[in-house]
Amino acid sequence: MINNNIILTILNLLINLIDVLCVLLPVLLSVAFMTIIERKQLAAHQRRVGPNTVGYYGILQPFSDALKLILKETIIPSQSNKVLFYLAPVSTLVFSLLGWGIIPFGQGLTLSDFSLGILYTLALSSLGIYGVLFAGWSANSKYAFLGSLRSTAAMISYELILSSAILIVILLTGSFNFTTIIEHQQSIWFIVPLLPVFIFYFISILAETSRTPFDLQEALSKKKYYNINSQIRSL
Repeated sequence: MINNNIILTILNLLINLIDVLCVLLPVLLSVAFMTIIERKQLAAHQRRVGPNTVGYYGILQPFSDALKLILKETIIPSQSNKVLFYLAPVSTLVFSLLGWGIIPFGQGLTLSDFSLGILYTLALSSLGIYGVLFAGWSANSKYAFLGSLRSTAAMISYELILSSAILIVILLTGSFNFTTIIEHQQSIWFIVPLLPVFIFYFISILAETSRTPFDLQEALSKKKYYNINSQIRSL
């Protein structure tokens, strides 16, 4: 009897692990291809060619960048808090991936149909700020710490606009559940009557994730190596 319970527990864990991988792997691949789409779009706006060497039309450029980042040397400041220095990007990655656990990809296709999904998402986005703060503080440098405070203040300020836009949708549906909110849009998408709110929401999302043109808090090209390399190593 005990052996059967152990086998069932292991099978449930394996099934849950497969479910998580079925969600995370497409998300990570889509992020890789979204970066090449963004770079191509920015290049077109600036009358440049953009990535076009690795693969057909540069489509394999994200994988080349990932391989380059993995093979690079990890540089750690000698006076830094090494535990927090590694923990900062790992925590940011974990909090960002946890948010996908409650996103419904179709009818019945979700890891967890959480009734308070909106609050869960807002809480995770707020916790992601600590990764930026810890990254600056753990370096034991006043310049890095001031930069992290600046980025943190910007992220908090944009979250006010983000949460205000989401609050309007909550008032219209009367629910914090993502599935319920989607079901309320069967007759008409909320983006149609709430187009001005969507514009504010879209701008705040770009600012919250420090994407162009709201990437002035830090030098993205300099920071990208540390964040992505540490996250890949943690995986």
